[in-house]
Amino acid sequence: MPRVRTHLVTWDEIVEWSMNLARIIRENGYKPELVVAVSRGGFVPARLICDFLGVENLASIQSQHWTEAAKAEERAILKYPFKLDASGMRVLVVDDIVDTGETLRLARDYIRDNWSPLEVKTAALQWISPVAKYKPDYYYLEVKEWIWFQYPWTRLEDTYQFIKRMMSETYKETGKKEWSYKEIIDGFKEWYGIDVGDMYYREALRILLEKGIVKYDPGRDKYLLKV
Repeated sequence: MPRVRTHLVTWDEIVEWSMNLARIIRENGYKPELVVAVSRGGFVPARLICDFLGVENLASIQSQHWTEAAKAEERAILKYPFKLDASGMRVLVVDDIVDTGETLRLARDYIRDNWSPLEVKTAALQWISPVAKYKPDYYYLEVKEWIWFQYPWTRLEDTYQFIKRMMSETYKETGKKEWSYKEIIDGFKEWYGIDVGDMYYREALRILLEKGIVKYDPGRDKYLLKV
């Protein structure tokens, strides 16, 4: 069993989920004049929702809870708050997934209290019902068991953070701090139950090298965790 249960979300799934979410909103009779993406995860779903609902107006607001893959901060925060005149407009606030629900609710409340909209409703591709403290007005998939969804727009970020965690926790458990490239790939698949492909592993290691988290020994062809 993987240590962190992870699902590798495809672009085709994103398009399908967004199209069906738009259908649910349309069938409910809600017609937003403005779609607001909760960045960063809501950017792509919000743009697709605009396309499927025929909405031209798209804005974004950054509400952040997850600062590292599968690890949450204590509370959500709103970054770079700004005011927008949405007087008389029906607003739809879109995120990719509702896990704790704090980011989506925080964004909704800020827009409601500061942008003067006629109405604000929320939507997400996925709602993790057992752990979420907030249920969006619209969602496509209800997830009944917690799992980390690795979206296409977080693939590299998640990959280098996952490799970092795997190497760091293995060092704490066993003292191992030297890894061959093959060991990293095999370990990643075992820890997370997914395979992101050579390009993402190589790019993730490049970032870890740039950040000074690992160093590379070309003579031995090993990556060494800096401890």
